[in-house]
Amino acid sequence: MPRYLAIDLGDKRTGLAVGDDVTMLVTPAGQLEVPVTNDNGNALLDAIAKACEEHLGPSDELVLGIPLNMDGTEGPRAKLVRTWAARIGERTGRTVHLTDERQTSEHADERMARTGLTHGQKKQRRDALAAAEILRRFLAAEA
Repeated sequence: MPRYLAIDLGDKRTGLAVGDDVTMLVTPAGQLEVPVTNDNGNALLDAIAKACEEHLGPSDELVLGIPLNMDGTEGPRAKLVRTWAARIGERTGRTVHLTDERQTSEHADERMARTGLTHGQKKQRRDALAAAEILRRFLAAEA
């Protein structure tokens, strides 16, 4: 059963989620508190590689959210994510799929609305929930 690790790449925090295309179950898997600028990005690459070791088998793959403009075109941030996708693939030796991440953070916020969580608690969960939504969209498109 192939598994996927979804990545919601952020400047300060990167959300993670895991799931598979057989059960279609997706679970938030936390977030990496490693700024993208630390050590020219190498610290984040190391953290992602470690997450792969913890959550995936040797032939499992990655899904990275790409921020498209609302009209579906790519802006500067999407180009940056494409560069990161190549770096992550090279560092981990895994296939990296890109999938549209438009409004996934807003979806995560909606899921946490009226939960009684504090602002800080929501902040700790937001990126992982966004990564889970990225993976759900990817799996639905692949089905």
